[in-house]
Amino acid sequence: MTPPRPVLTEDLSRLAELHGVAASYRPSPDRTVTASAAAVVRALAALGVDAGTPEATRAALADRERELSERLLPPTVVRWSGAAAPAAPAGLGVPVVPAGPAVLAALPEGTLLRVETEQGESRADVEDLPPGVHLLTATAPDGRTARAHLVVAPPRLPTPTTRSYGLLVQLYSLLSRRSWGMGDLGDLGELAGWAGRALGAGFVQVNPLHAAVPGAPTDPSPYRPSSRRFPDPVHLRVEDVPEYAYVVGEGGERVRGASGRAGQLRDAVLEKGALIDRDAVWGLKREALEAVGEVPLGPGRRAAYCDFLAEQGQALEDHATWCALAEVHGSDWSRWPVGLRDPRSAETARARAELMDRVDFHCRLAWLTDTQLTGAQRAAREAGMPIGLVHDLAVGVHPEGSDAWAQQEYFAAGMSVGAPPDAFNARGQDWGLPPWRPDRLAASGYAPYRDLLRGLFRYAGALRIDHVMGLFRLWWVPQGEAPTEGTYVRYDAEAMLAILVLEASRAGAVVIGEDLGTVEPGVREALRERGVLGTSVLWFERDWEGDGRPLRPEDWRADCLGTATTHDLPPTAARLAGEHVELRDSLGLLTGDVETERAEAAADTGEWLALLAELGLLEGGSGGVGAPSEEAEIQAVHRFLRRTPAHMLGIWLPDAVGDRRPQNLPGTWDQYPNWRLPIADAEGRPVTLEELAASPRVRALVEVLREG
Repeated sequence: MTPPRPVLTEDLSRLAELHGVAASYRPSPDRTVTASAAAVVRALAALGVDAGTPEATRAALADRERELSERLLPPTVVRWSGAAAPAAPAGLGVPVVPAGPAVLAALPEGTLLRVETEQGESRADVEDLPPGVHLLTATAPDGRTARAHLVVAPPRLPTPTTRSYGLLVQLYSLLSRRSWGMGDLGDLGELAGWAGRALGAGFVQVNPLHAAVPGAPTDPSPYRPSSRRFPDPVHLRVEDVPEYAYVVGEGGERVRGASGRAGQLRDAVLEKGALIDRDAVWGLKREALEAVGEVPLGPGRRAAYCDFLAEQGQALEDHATWCALAEVHGSDWSRWPVGLRDPRSAETARARAELMDRVDFHCRLAWLTDTQLTGAQRAAREAGMPIGLVHDLAVGVHPEGSDAWAQQEYFAAGMSVGAPPDAFNARGQDWGLPPWRPDRLAASGYAPYRDLLRGLFRYAGALRIDHVMGLFRLWWVPQGEAPTEGTYVRYDAEAMLAILVLEASRAGAVVIGEDLGTVEPGVREALRERGVLGTSVLWFERDWEGDGRPLRPEDWRADCLGTATTHDLPPTAARLAGEHVELRDSLGLLTGDVETERAEAAADTGEWLALLAELGLLEGGSGGVGAPSEEAEIQAVHRFLRRTPAHMLGIWLPDAVGDRRPQNLPGTWDQYPNWRLPIADAEGRPVTLEELAASPRVRALVEVLREG
């Protein structure tokens, strides 16, 4: 007999609210949607709360209300140093147990406080504490005590002191004549050095370089990684590893053989129309790096490696262990022998010892990649870039990967992150990424989040956060259910932002939030108050609360990275020509009539071109009688960007050569070669880094931004 479906009772709604699970949400100001009761029950179960029956719900509600009434402190408390913290923007939801400064003010009169700082000091008050994550103990007059993590952070990140422009590129797509079949960190350093010195660029933004889940084939998406904490060694420039020069004998033969086959891979992509084959590239690099790894490290290099191992500690050991075990048992750890599914088990410890050579190999790969990433950022800064490299933080990790295995206690079992139905996708979205549990994060003082940010800021001048709204809430979809059957779960944005501001300020880095699409009221205001820049894409910047017309440049926000397009959108040339509609139609992705879609796309583009012409930004060309050329239109788009007050301006590098193919086409898997295309010119011919650097078209587009 099928059990009855849960009903969203008053008790269940209240219990959900007390655990940060939404019983309803508002996709627009004038519409409220009630969440599925089944989704609420499963989200609560993923948080360790039984609401499977009315009796269990009432008992859990009583327990939660008692816990909150007796609690002196939440697990994590935030205190903003210096100036008074700004008030929370109106309309922004708050977590059940907020971490903000009001928590301390609400303690019973006479409560004694003791702080053990990161620096090892013991203090009897919370005034003038240094930035950091400290340990706070509170003792109430009635004898109750509580311990909490106390996050002290600057009130906001400083605004970039100078306006800058830069290049946006998917690194794998940027091949040089030295690449092994896909762009690498050597290419990134060369691009940054050239862009800084020859173009006056202030930054280069790349896709996430997180470690991927190995497979047959490997998931090529950089936004579904095995680990966000450690980079992928597939990006290594093998020849730049110092020990490479000392490989001799049989090892030298292996390296030369791999290098020769890598040249064939490169030529196939650049000259024969082949797609980028990440697995083939990694197979050759792994073969070469294993030979390079047989060369003993010199005393200085050995000391540096040992320092890296000590700095990264348990996290690196776990990641390297997962990599070694995946070579033996496959990448899906849920199918491993039972004892190996637990990173802390005796069986895992024995397997680690047996595979110690492979564990050390993967530790060394992490070190080499970290070293080359640091070198690329150094090259950018030495080239005069005020920011340098902008790295990208994916919203989550693959459920089969290293992070999901090593940090199981922090992930919500049986849930996946996605998006609710909206005007762009009536079916909603399921991204296949397990979400972090907000309760476990808070209990740890956000340790995994801190470690993640600290690792990325080692080699980043700025960090782009994909779907930055996830610092506030995420749409949880129960496994096996449609994305429509999900619900929002809230995170403590005060604490998430405090950790972000703390780590970015320590690194002297800029933070850019990707805040495109449907954004909860108050989120952009909260980010702006903390100095986090937003993302503004020209085609989306319209007066949505008025007549819907394109926003004039002076009406744009200043606190943003302004661009013409992104990796998920058509290149500017394709959009101007309406080719994005034809592409989606050819793949059966349109939800409406193709003629209607064509007309709407033409009207949209026409409105923008009319505004560009009105502002005097279109300059001649050879696109027909009296019509500007496509290149002139692309330049006009960037002249428009220059007129906005945006602190940062980005050129999508494929736009600079007239590329017409999107790097990713959302809603497709094998119908389109997502994440496997090299940068190409208007005719689809791949363009190398060397050719980009010599291209008059690239320089002409950059000069459009330099003029201002």
